[in-house]
Amino acid sequence: MKKRKDYHINIFYSDEDEGYIADIPDLQHCSAFGATPDEALAEVLIVKKAWMTSARASKKPVPKPHYRPVIYQVAQA
Repeated sequence: MKKRKDYHINIFYSDEDEGYIADIPDLQHCSAFGATPDEALAEVLIVKKAWMTSARASKKPVPKPHYRPVIYQVAQA
């Protein structure tokens, strides 16, 4: 069975925002805020769906998932 790649999601705490930010590096400007990491993840998944819908409706290209942090690239080598 072929393994399906999905978009990498970063989740980090922002002192400036006093909460968690989740972003998808492959999808420009696709990010969300949450009071907890789980909340930020749930929100960015909603934003991801809206991002995809908007891009397709506008006939803009949807990039394939390719971003992987160096730590994951080294682990797979």
